[in-house]
Amino acid sequence: MGFAAFAGHKYLNLETFKKSGDGVKTPVWFAADPSASLDSNDAKLYVYTIGVSGKVKRIRNNPRVRIAPCDMRGRVLGEWVEARAEVVTGEEAARGMQLLNRKYFPWKQLLGFFASFSRRGRTVFVIRPA
Repeated sequence: MGFAAFAGHKYLNLETFKKSGDGVKTPVWFAADPSASLDSNDAKLYVYTIGVSGKVKRIRNNPRVRIAPCDMRGRVLGEWVEARAEVVTGEEAARGMQLLNRKYFPWKQLLGFFASFSRRGRTVFVIRPA
């Protein structure tokens, strides 16, 4: 199925799941890896967050997520897609940050500057089709 519906969008609504099974929806920035077509099963979307947020804890507990294109307030603009998320580190995390920096220049750099005063690190995760 892939992620073709996300082409041209700035935000995706990420639904992660609590241990109880309840979903938590959050609008986030994302960047697609250009090495794979968005409509292929090899598609990858990178997302980052500051620190160890609730969404990171939920992803570590349960990699199943649902995503949909949305506006900055989280209003869904397309169909929900089943996917899997995984926290990444090292070179893959650096690649994800590079893609995000390029897509959201200069806004991400400004946010990164202010976040640098925080002791919380950054966590990168990759979302793949289920």
